[in-house]
Amino acid sequence: QVQVVESGGGLVQPGGSLRLSCAASGSFLSLYAMGWYRQAPGKQRDLVASINRNDGTNYADSVKGRFTISRDNAKSTVYLQMNSLKPEDTAVYYCNAVPPRPTIAWGQGTQVTVSS
Repeated sequence: QVQVVESGGGLVQPGGSLRLSCAASGSFLSLYAMGWYRQAPGKQRDLVASINRNDGTNYADSVKGRFTISRDNAKSTVYLQMNSLKPEDTAVYYCNAVPPRPTIAWGQGTQVTVSS
């Protein structure tokens, strides 16, 4: 399996910003549409942003206008810029292909906590 490592999470006040990174082993990112998913306690894991092979993007309504997904295939990295964060954005954030692939192992995720 290919490994991904998410980083960049932390504790931030409402209205703040964070930039998440997803680094992948190998150079497979350019082959797939990639996405950021999040899972809050007691809830299912949901897709919040995706980017296809042509850099077309899609966002969940809850984050549209606040989050921006991007990719750097040369660095095998996918990013999620999160602005105007809200308490309801609190979750563990993961990256994987869209749809998720069994050949890409889910990482540990990175915790994002939005609280004053």
